[in-house]
Amino acid sequence: MSAFLGYTPSRWVTLCHQIPRVDFGLEVRASTFRPADWEYQQTLLLLSSLSGFGLLLSFLIIVSYLIRHCCCRRRKGDPDGDSEDSDDEDDDDVHGARGHKRARQLCCVTWGTVGAVIICCAAIGIGFYGNSEANDGMYQVTYSFATANQTLSSIDLLISDTVVLLKRAVLDPLTRLEEAFTPANNFIAVVRSTRRQSETVIGLLSELPLDVSLGSQLAAHLNNTLNDLGETGAVGRVAEKLVFIEDYRWLTFILLLLLDLLVCLFILLGLAKQARWLLIVMTIFAWVSLILSWGSLGLESAAAVALSDFCVDPDSFILNATQISLGSSPGALEYYLTCNQDPSGPFQQSLTYCQRLLSNIHSQLDGLERAALAEFPLAEKSLYDVQRILNTTEGNFHQLVALLNCRGLNKDYTDALKGLCYDGMEGVLYLCLFSVLSALSFTAMLCTLPPAWRHIHKNSRDYEESEDSSEDPFGSHQARRQTAVSRAGPGEVLPGFYNYPRGCSAPPLSTAPPLSHYTTPNASFSGARPYESLPFLDGQSPPPSAPLYFA
Repeated sequence: MSAFLGYTPSRWVTLCHQIPRVDFGLEVRASTFRPADWEYQQTLLLLSSLSGFGLLLSFLIIVSYLIRHCCCRRRKGDPDGDSEDSDDEDDDDVHGARGHKRARQLCCVTWGTVGAVIICCAAIGIGFYGNSEANDGMYQVTYSFATANQTLSSIDLLISDTVVLLKRAVLDPLTRLEEAFTPANNFIAVVRSTRRQSETVIGLLSELPLDVSLGSQLAAHLNNTLNDLGETGAVGRVAEKLVFIEDYRWLTFILLLLLDLLVCLFILLGLAKQARWLLIVMTIFAWVSLILSWGSLGLESAAAVALSDFCVDPDSFILNATQISLGSSPGALEYYLTCNQDPSGPFQQSLTYCQRLLSNIHSQLDGLERAALAEFPLAEKSLYDVQRILNTTEGNFHQLVALLNCRGLNKDYTDALKGLCYDGMEGVLYLCLFSVLSALSFTAMLCTLPPAWRHIHKNSRDYEESEDSSEDPFGSHQARRQTAVSRAGPGEVLPGFYNYPRGCSAPPLSTAPPLSHYTTPNASFSGARPYESLPFLDGQSPPPSAPLYFA
């Protein structure tokens, strides 16, 4: 399994692969990656449906908490109730105790909501990291596919150029060279041998099963999901489709993370501003985020399990899928996937024979150059043309041998596996953790938000009522007395305007000094009030500053 560059499944892959697979009939199935098998699809669907049970459990917890909260308040006579007796209570001590209890309840609810928001923000940070890791893994896969596609395209181009050059040499220069050596039968035999060997090389290079055994086989396991890709350039189109899918997946999770973040921020703003309408709106969005969190958890859990099944033994799945798709033994693909440095590769025999033929052709042309040019100078131009084509062909052939070695393509394959099974798997697991934490935090928020905006509503209503019922400090005493009379019941007797102690019917004697004590004989009454400029004496207040008019 890609032993040359050392790919081994990570511990997360092994751990997820050990999760039992159960189908709809509650029968345990094998953990082999078979995406086209209905029984395997049932195990993934059943695993995804567990998130639906989590959503139902969250709904039951929220409803149970709110019902218990409302029933306990009604049973214990919570001051937040709507009874008129509680709203019209005028006793200051009772009102203060109830206000203190209400403030304590609001404080508990607020801090509970803040704690859930903090957990949700931590989950959002984990989600951003997981989304970035998954994106890096998928782009590593697409980059490796693009590099492999470039290698395959280079191999195909070298083969086609070499075949075209050899065909041109056979059709034109060798034909002219044979005509130039017509009188000499021994030279004609050498030219014809060169022609036969060139045609053999053309046939061997044309029959290299590269397009069928490598390019199509690398894309065969994606045929069921990414259309029919069994032709040249299939790996490149696989890379393009993967980039397209990954871009939309990344954008979707970014929008989900931003939605959760905005909900958390506006909940904190509503609690800080005591904005009841904002908390009600955010309660609705919290429900939406809760549903999306559980839904994303179902998709991520199924993806993590399926990815672990593939990454445990990717070579076996690709080889089996290729054999089923093509109906033949994928010998070339197995050579590039494993790259065990076996000298007897699928192209080794053909390449060795071609190289031997090209060496023989080169040695024969060198012999003709030494022996025949002195006797047939007209054949020099044709002979040089054949040698030039042969040199270009040998250069292309050496590049072809280097590209057909398993090291390059196996490195691309291993890099793709590491990107998918290391970074991609880690990113999916972090996204699962984000979904779990965000679902739990939104469940806690939905339990605490309705009591929070209810307490905020009660506090604002009590504040308004206290302002409406407060006495005007600038109003007249008669108006305050009329207010007190209106509050008194029909059978109640209000105390007199003056409530004298010990049943006295007259006001007590005043101990204040007489009026003459405050005046002076030389006081000037030039339009000013005579007592306003005098200091208070003996800690007593002055008499009423009624205007005195003198004749």
